Amino acid sequence: LSCEPGWRVCRNTERSLNAECGAGWGKMGVSNCRITSAKPADSGVYWCQSSSGQHSNTVNITVTDGHVILESPALPVTEGHSVTLKCRYQKTPSNLTADFYKDGSFIRTETTGEMTILAVNKSDEGHYSCRHPELGRSPESWMTVTASLHISPDSSQFFEYDSLTVSCDVGWVVKRNTLREETTECGNTWGKRNILDCVISSFRTRDSGQYWCESGSGERSSTVNISVHGGHVILESPALPVTEGRSVTLNCRYQKTPSNLTADFYKDGSLIRNETTGEMTIPAVSQSDEGLYSCRHPELGRSPESWMTVTGENMN
Repeated sequence: LSCEPGWRVCRNTERSLNAECGAGWGKMGVSNCRITSAKPADSGVYWCQSSSGQHSNTVNITVTDGHVILESPALPVTEGHSVTLKCRYQKTPSNLTADFYKDGSFIRTETTGEMTILAVNKSDEGHYSCRHPELGRSPESWMTVTASLHISPDSSQFFEYDSLTVSCDVGWVVKRNTLREETTECGNTWGKRNILDCVISSFRTRDSGQYWCESGSGERSSTVNISVHGGHVILESPALPVTEGRSVTLNCRYQKTPSNLTADFYKDGSLIRNETTGEMTIPAVSQSDEGLYSCRHPELGRSPESWMTVTGENMN
């Protein structure tokens, strides 16, 4: 389980409450916690927690000693993404055929033991399980589907006076938290609200904060962290999660374009490489590419850091 630097992994199980990784369970690294041999006693609710007591979203983890489990996303899946559910066996049988169920009702049979939903929507949210004709049925797992959130341009850092468009599904509105204001809605004291999106035409540093989409019933999309700077250098990197295998370009951007575009790029504080174009491309990102990135120009200085999140291919 991985958290942002400075946060720690905690859990609630039947045996312990609010237990921190490394205190009797798991091995804590710089920003992750590893359980090398999970047991049923490790079943519970897991989350990331900051030193000030802030919590991430929680995930429910179930460890079973039975013959069949269903591999399905523990984290919320965004509408429109592809999801594959896999019936996994303690010992691989000669026949992989499995029946798949949602909320107790039969969906279909798959001879490969895998069922793919090409573009999930809110109606796909629910309890899923699978059954092998000889080995039996898996426990149920809940799959959460969140509304899609889009931002343009897809960057977590901006200069003052830049513009940003945040888009939601029909009937959802854009909201934010900033240092100056708690939850406020686009169109009240900031931004211009249209049918599907919110446009901020001229950023100020006070617009830095968390942005998300919210429905009338209080459901939320995932959040994005946006920071606005008045300095000389920023790093344009994705604010939204990047899928494994995709190509990503990080751009060192300057308030005033210098004659020399050369920039050094850093990950988690360590130099990666120097690029004369001021851009660094990762051709196919993997989970190991997740982390804090920044760039530095030899004369104009260094950008703030931005966290890049990498999600599993097709959200498996």
